[in-house]
Amino acid sequence: MTRSRWGVRARDLEYAVLDVETTGLQPAEGARVCEIAVVRMRGDGTVVREFTTLVDPRVPVTGQQFHGIAGGDVIGAPTAADLVGDLTELFSGAVVVGHNLDFEERFLAAEFVPAGLPAGAVGLCTLLALRSQVELRRYSLPRACHALNGRWPTGQHTALGDARACAQMLAELIANAPGELRFLGPRPVTLPPPPRPAGQARLKSRLPTGTLAARLSRGSLRGAPAHPLRRWPSLWRPLELEPQMCTGPFTPEQRTAAVTAAKARWLRMGAVSATAALTGTVAAAVAARALVRRVLPS
Repeated sequence: MTRSRWGVRARDLEYAVLDVETTGLQPAEGARVCEIAVVRMRGDGTVVREFTTLVDPRVPVTGQQFHGIAGGDVIGAPTAADLVGDLTELFSGAVVVGHNLDFEERFLAAEFVPAGLPAGAVGLCTLLALRSQVELRRYSLPRACHALNGRWPTGQHTALGDARACAQMLAELIANAPGELRFLGPRPVTLPPPPRPAGQARLKSRLPTGTLAARLSRGSLRGAPAHPLRRWPSLWRPLELEPQMCTGPFTPEQRTAAVTAAKARWLRMGAVSATAALTGTVAAAVAARALVRRVLPS
């Protein structure tokens, strides 16, 4: 995301905001997805569809102290392969968004892409976007939400609760920016539909059985953000930081280096603009003298 004039207007795009709960942190070490949620939304915050389900990870479910999902909860839930068709529809034509998107990407690549999910979706990390644009003490999703819109997210460490909080954050980021935000990545692509397994997967929500759970199992239409978009305090950086310098723990030393690089970039851009303006002035003066020579009698 950038406040410069390059790229596509962020408000004009659609987004698939993704969150997963997992049995561990590293798929390379055997961790698997045990819950997934996607909030499909427009750039103005309008929610087009919500999707969530528990996932049978086919491994023992650990990490209950974080996500609260027990082994018995995933009995009868779809597997990753069962969900490829739904995820393809949700991601197609949208920017896939996550707060620390690298985490979700690792699990998509480990479980869902081998099962048939088309690769190549365009992505946006709200963690890097916030670090680039806004000065906060902490950038975790709940702390950033509270600092910027005054709310602690509900349903923390549930896939749907975190996806909703991230979607709200993205909508407010676009709405509150001091300059029009633009997306610098490639335009979202229409993903080719994968072959669906025989019969559509029966989703299993951790929500209590009832109207909301049934509505989500069909893919809900909510038509509005979870909450009205709030005005943010004036915490915007005067100069945008390079997102690639906002990774990792983002220590005070890393922040200082990113700010220094942003100032140097601004000075270079100013020097280039001044040179271009001077060159244009000189060229105009030369052209004027030539015109005078041609017009005046000898």
